[in-house]
Amino acid sequence: MATTGNHIQRNENGISPLAPFAEPLFRSLWIASVVSYIGTWMQNVGAGWLMTQITRSPLMVGLVQAAGALPVFLVILPAGALADMVDRRRLLLFAQWWMVLASATLGILTLTGWVSQWTLLLLTLALGLGSVMNDPAWQAIVPEVVSADNHARAVALNSAGFNVARAVGPALGGMVIAAAGSGVAFLLNAVSFFGVILFLYRWKRPHLEVVNSRSLVMEIRAGLSFARGSATVKAVLVRAGVFSLGATALLALLPIIARPFGSAGFGVLLGSLGLGALAGAAVLPRLRQSLSVDAVVAVAVIVFAGVTYAMGQARDFDLLCIIMFVGGIAWIGILACLNVAAQTMSPAWVRARSLSMYLLVLQGGMALGSTFWGYLATHVGVPQALMWAGLALIAGLCVLPWHRLSSEGLRLAPAVVRD
Repeated sequence: MATTGNHIQRNENGISPLAPFAEPLFRSLWIASVVSYIGTWMQNVGAGWLMTQITRSPLMVGLVQAAGALPVFLVILPAGALADMVDRRRLLLFAQWWMVLASATLGILTLTGWVSQWTLLLLTLALGLGSVMNDPAWQAIVPEVVSADNHARAVALNSAGFNVARAVGPALGGMVIAAAGSGVAFLLNAVSFFGVILFLYRWKRPHLEVVNSRSLVMEIRAGLSFARGSATVKAVLVRAGVFSLGATALLALLPIIARPFGSAGFGVLLGSLGLGALAGAAVLPRLRQSLSVDAVVAVAVIVFAGVTYAMGQARDFDLLCIIMFVGGIAWIGILACLNVAAQTMSPAWVRARSLSMYLLVLQGGMALGSTFWGYLATHVGVPQALMWAGLALIAGLCVLPWHRLSSEGLRLAPAVVRD
């Protein structure tokens, strides 16, 4: 695993964590990406809330999140290989325009009254397909838009931007939906991509020789072969799978929990999770001084399991917001370790492919989990389903002793992953 010790030392010597903002390329991309993330969270709130208006089936509500994550099974490995083989800038432009088209189409159909539960799922699937094509290349370009000395700080700032959007986007989306409907939220998401698109068109990416003498299938196999031989990669993938399967129950069933409080209440609950994530990101460096990486993950999983159970029992809105805030702290404590490890666990030649495997396990686990927990809630009720999800998270801790993550060279500053 790549070490970040030099970066840590420089921070202690007084270099500001905001130093990457002095680089115009990174600053422009950061602003554009935060706007896009806000639009994405508005889209998520709108899609989940719209399904609760179309049907009261917990299974169908759970399938909204599953539809967004399902494409990870279909194209994430080819997307990772392509990001290592072709011009990442062009691949990103294609993915961004694809997501504009999917969001705009869903917005227009919703505003004109032509949307159905299956249309919503289909276009959510299409939007997820564009996101999956985008993600490996997006994460792999970070070293290309910032200087090497500022790379670690840029990762931390990207995380901060994502969590700011996570706190602002759902609440803003809830207000937009309450005032104008989900269709407007979908159209605003379509508009939010244009900042990133403009950046990509203006970005004069250095010409990099792309060696793609092997076929796409051979490149995928080479990436899989590397993963099989890396204990760090396997540790990250196992942990991501165990966590995502249980943790997704809360996000998948949250629209049903929030139904008595309206769309604005739904947005505030999601925003509480984002605020908790921001608070968690601030205290993680202190936790590392007294706890190992494995201990941080174990404690955070236990806390999130308790949060998952409590969300099925509480009825008071203020209490629900507090529980979600605590859940956000635990959520970022887990993903902090996994996301940074995912970005640093592989050399540059296979980085996008390794990231695609991580996203496959993380988002794929969420897709499977959303479907399963939605199905279970349909038959036993939401509180019981959330109780079993919490127990599943606790049970997942049993596999961690066989797949330890070394804390050497690992900074607890989460990278950006869409979840």
